[in-house]
Amino acid sequence: MITVIEQAVQARLVASAPKLESIPVTLCYDQADPFAVRMAFPAPATLEGVEVSWSFARELLEAGLVRAAGHGDVRVRPYGAGHTVVEFHAPEGVAIVLMESEDLRRFLDRSFTVVPAGVEHLYLDVDHSLAELMRGSC
Repeated sequence: MITVIEQAVQARLVASAPKLESIPVTLCYDQADPFAVRMAFPAPATLEGVEVSWSFARELLEAGLVRAAGHGDVRVRPYGAGHTVVEFHAPEGVAIVLMESEDLRRFLDRSFTVVPAGVEHLYLDVDHSLAELMRGSC
């Protein structure tokens, strides 16, 4: 049974410091963290020159394909015909990434085969999470 989905997609940094127009982005979904998706950006696309990953709600990505969603560090919204904008807000600034909506839909569809929407809670390991949280407290 597949428990992790990874998908490479092309993205375009709308406002980027380096002259990098199109970059490979890796989307990841892991059954062990059923509410989240992760986007990993390669080192050449970041200000620090190291790979950077952002994790955020799978539900946010799904909602952002049809309407503006998010009010915090990550915001997602449709853009024109067939594109989606993902904004990442950090103290260093804002990164605006333009992606093909179909790539994101395909990724989400694959993630829903691993953990269907609405039953994410069934895949949480609460005992393990509590043990990790309490590990250094005694």
